[in-house]
Amino acid sequence: MSGIRPTGYLHLGNYFGAIRNYIKMQENYECFFMVADLHSLTTHPDTKELKQNVHRVLAENIACGLDPEKAALYCQSHIHEISELYMYLNMLAYKGELEKTATFKDKVRQHPQNVNAGLLTYPVLMATDILVHRAKYVPVGKDQEQHLEMTRNFAQRFNYRYGDVFPEPVAFNFGEDLVKIPGLDGSGKMSKSENSMATLYLADDDESIRKKIKKAKTDAGPMEPNTPKPDYIENIFLLMKLVSPADVIEKFENDYATANIRYGDMKAQLAEDMVTFIAPIRQKTKDIMQNESYLKQVMEQGAEKARKSAAATLLQVRQSMGLQYY
Repeated sequence: MSGIRPTGYLHLGNYFGAIRNYIKMQENYECFFMVADLHSLTTHPDTKELKQNVHRVLAENIACGLDPEKAALYCQSHIHEISELYMYLNMLAYKGELEKTATFKDKVRQHPQNVNAGLLTYPVLMATDILVHRAKYVPVGKDQEQHLEMTRNFAQRFNYRYGDVFPEPVAFNFGEDLVKIPGLDGSGKMSKSENSMATLYLADDDESIRKKIKKAKTDAGPMEPNTPKPDYIENIFLLMKLVSPADVIEKFENDYATANIRYGDMKAQLAEDMVTFIAPIRQKTKDIMQNESYLKQVMEQGAEKARKSAAATLLQVRQSMGLQYY
């Protein structure tokens, strides 16, 4: 189980940090992939554009390779059991631990005028999204590992107090290291909400991709052979490893190792390889967005699968808690 908030355009970090794993998982597991519209309300309470944003996230996920026939692809607010379980788990969450989460601190910094209770209990809702399906595997990025640890804590507390209902979920990525896609400015990661010029979006047009990569942070180059790469140069090589052919990567690795690297040439090559990767996803997303009846069908079909799973969990939860009075 995993989910993405409909608060901006999906970017390269979303694809390589999450969606690529989703595509593999749907072939081998029963999967629940969610558009997290309730989560988005913690920082984006204005809902005028929410419907369009939800449609776009669905379209981008499908364009990337998610198959609604294989996985449950659904909208969070359509599953009312999520809200009920969220309430129960809030009784097992403590203010002190919620205030210490890195994402809460980040959001307080970004939205100091909107520090609401939903923002504080964000990890509880995320735990609910996972536990409502009794999911075992969660394909999350590095920045969500703390939330997953909290999910295990909530599962343990519930099981200890009321009986064994929830498995303890683990991060899952087919044995590969969790990928954190760096920003083009050399600081932090790509983000839907911060510094759009440092982020490559799946909706970017070809010229925007070229322009952003051209401005990526570099330096004068190594002065002598076998010089270690600074982080921001390592970042460019990481991006190249994601989208460029092996011989291209090898060429620029050799150029760097021999102190003959020309960053202008490297960035021009990376830009074209990135255009080749992103352009088909962008076009397929546009095509899907124009078919609203198809998106409605996808949401209804996904919600039906998700409700069936969630209802079975909530029945067990209520029984374990002694909330079945008749």
